[in-house]
Amino acid sequence: MVDLKGQYEKIKEEVDRGIHQVIDSTQFVNGQAVKDFQTDLEKYLGVKHVIPCGNGTDALQVAMMSLGLRPGDEVITSDFTFVATVEVIALLGLTPVLVDVDPLTFNIDPEAIERAITPKTKAIVPVHLFGQSADMDAVMDIAHRHNLFVIEDNCQAIGADFISKEGWTKKTGTIGHIGCTSFFPSKNLGCYGDGGAIFTNDDEIAHQLRGIVNHGMFVRYYHDYVGVNSRLDSIQAAVLKAKLPHLDEYCNARRIAAEYYDKAFENHPNLIIPTRFAKSTHVFHQYTLISKGVDRAALIDFLGKSDIPAMIYYPVPLHMQKAYIDPRYKEGDFPVTESLSLTVFSLPMHTELDEEQLHLITSKVLEFLS
Repeated sequence: MVDLKGQYEKIKEEVDRGIHQVIDSTQFVNGQAVKDFQTDLEKYLGVKHVIPCGNGTDALQVAMMSLGLRPGDEVITSDFTFVATVEVIALLGLTPVLVDVDPLTFNIDPEAIERAITPKTKAIVPVHLFGQSADMDAVMDIAHRHNLFVIEDNCQAIGADFISKEGWTKKTGTIGHIGCTSFFPSKNLGCYGDGGAIFTNDDEIAHQLRGIVNHGMFVRYYHDYVGVNSRLDSIQAAVLKAKLPHLDEYCNARRIAAEYYDKAFENHPNLIIPTRFAKSTHVFHQYTLISKGVDRAALIDFLGKSDIPAMIYYPVPLHMQKAYIDPRYKEGDFPVTESLSLTVFSLPMHTELDEEQLHLITSKVLEFLS
């Protein structure tokens, strides 16, 4: 699904130099590479504060810890997403409130958010799924009217732009109170291990975030908050610093591949190509199709026989996962999510796809459907 080796070979000199600088310095934790990458990412995103951390799941957890949420407080998020989003809500003793998604963009449905708000609601976590923004105009309007925090799960959409109805453009992850991202190797901006970061324009929140990721500590051995140990490794920061200048190039390469897929599959009676949300650019962390009347498992098996990987993101809605069974929800309560879980599939999407590979992938899909 991702060609990390091909990508590495193009930037090998930059990456290797950065890694060797870290080794030569022996500053393996919170070294200069981390500080440099933090500064570079702040400039790229146009955000005041970037707080590096251990991974994207930690980023979400630390974000919630910084807002003073208490057990029993309700946090609204999408039913159609990776489990980490709801996992951290549960780990903190908060109450996850799941809502359905838009059938075309797969992102959280603002009308469903509005219906789910109760006196216990304290925050909304919109997920910018598969590489394009949720409707942040609508989300922020709801949050302002109900005095709610907004934590953007930007783990799949770093580099995407949101274009507001008011005319401004901002990077996803910098619009709400806090944004979170993952640098897992397969992400659009990925390191060579685990890594993550938290973004905010709020000075007070940034101060708390910096303490929480460091055991709640600002002065050594003096702990002001209950914290965690979540740091971005210096070697991973060096990799990310080398890759960040290429992020827009990487996103554009993904768009070109997506356009090839689009042309091959548009108007096919058995496929619905990804919808582009007018208020957002799309950085295509995944290229995800909706199938109609297709034996999805047989298609994936057929592609696999030609060494073409295909994935299902996500085969089971969160409200139907064993760990998150809740008497508030039952099968049928989230019709869009449940339908998508049964019909979506994703094709290879990365920066190194060439026309020969794209032709092979699309021709095999069409061969199966013929």
